[in-house]
Amino acid sequence: MNKILVATALSATFLQALPAGPADSADTSRNGTEVQVSEARMRADVRKLVSFGTRHTLSSDTDPKRGIGAARRWAADEFRKTSKACGNCLEVVMPEAMVSGTRIPTPVKMVDVVAIQRGTERPNEVVIVQGHIDSRVTDVMDAKSDAPGANDDASGTSLVLEAARVLSKRKFAGTIVYAALSGEEQGLYGGKLLADYAKQQGWTVKAVLNNDIVGGTHGSDGLIDDRNVRLFSEGPRADATDKTRADARRFGGENDSPGRNISRFIAELAGGVQKDLAVRQVWRADRMGRGGDQLPFLEQGNPAVRFSVAIEDYEHQHQDLRSENGIKYGDTIDEMDFPYLAKVTRLNVAALAALAAAPMPPTAKADAAVKTWTDVTWTPVAGAAAYSVWRRRTDAPEWEPQPLVARTTQTSVKLDGLRGDDWILGVRSIAADGSVSPIAAAVPGGGFTPLAQLP
Repeated sequence: MNKILVATALSATFLQALPAGPADSADTSRNGTEVQVSEARMRADVRKLVSFGTRHTLSSDTDPKRGIGAARRWAADEFRKTSKACGNCLEVVMPEAMVSGTRIPTPVKMVDVVAIQRGTERPNEVVIVQGHIDSRVTDVMDAKSDAPGANDDASGTSLVLEAARVLSKRKFAGTIVYAALSGEEQGLYGGKLLADYAKQQGWTVKAVLNNDIVGGTHGSDGLIDDRNVRLFSEGPRADATDKTRADARRFGGENDSPGRNISRFIAELAGGVQKDLAVRQVWRADRMGRGGDQLPFLEQGNPAVRFSVAIEDYEHQHQDLRSENGIKYGDTIDEMDFPYLAKVTRLNVAALAALAAAPMPPTAKADAAVKTWTDVTWTPVAGAAAYSVWRRRTDAPEWEPQPLVARTTQTSVKLDGLRGDDWILGVRSIAADGSVSPIAAAVPGGGFTPLAQLP
């Protein structure tokens, strides 16, 4: 199995072997590299973000100490420090646009803070890790009151900053983009801004890992869960056309969006990262009645998932700072669990490394109509030295542990004796160094490119 070594800054003796991706039986191993995930640095990041008083999108853009502008400038400076440490390996950009809407009655400048680590072989293939830097209190229009936003979402922003510090020490075939987004609480504006920017750059977005509320373990009802992280993924694609939906009803695909297969990929990866954090896959685009910055990417047809805590604490998010009936309210740093945040960060780092090293998944088709065999064909992929073919029963949640075809350099296979009516088939690409992509299902809408780009 491909591996990298990850260590925590708190213990020099604690080394975990992290797989670069769920391994095919034919994969080859790579040399490991030690990388540091520092709980102490992330605690300091969250403390600094809280110190800006409020990071409400409509707060001051010019005050040097308080408000969204000061927070964004600090995040950009942190990316620049990381870039300096890696020989200027990061390009720091700040896309902006004037926006208005229901929660932005007067047009305001929206700015994202983005660091780009260019891939050495396929710089246009991009994996994005993001969190939102803005915060709020009970009244979403209150830009004056203190809004610490510790867990929502200084936790995600600190994860992004730490991932950049860790992964900038390595080189990858594909590009990694690290982003602190504005405007999430006012209507997912920062996510839309970055999705538009990615499109303008001509990027092929392989995956978006959105981290929103990833630093707590205690629920409002007293439940505690520090051993799971939820990973949300859409079922039917947001960019599906009438034809795609009709084809999926006939041939399957309701459970095989690219995001769903990224979720499966990361869940499989998690067991090799650390023993005390598992992925709880949640098969819906986001929490019930709510949303996050992965949604604008999904609407443009880009694969995206959302990480969030296993247990939410509603007294300590979207709340004015106060005490009522003996209950303390407010999203403050003392309610966070930093060892847990470090675990979620470690998983993100491993997933980013695996995705950035691997080629794009191929776009595959399966033909099994009125015959006792199945033909699977797929498009060739840049950077792929070989491919593997997988299956699962139509009612099974996960791909089978072993591939049907472990390795082939062709772009088609004939599966004799496999009656395709009973199976979902999929294909993953394999790089020369053994890095593997997520599996792309051979169903309508199973490919990882926006449907609008398909002929």
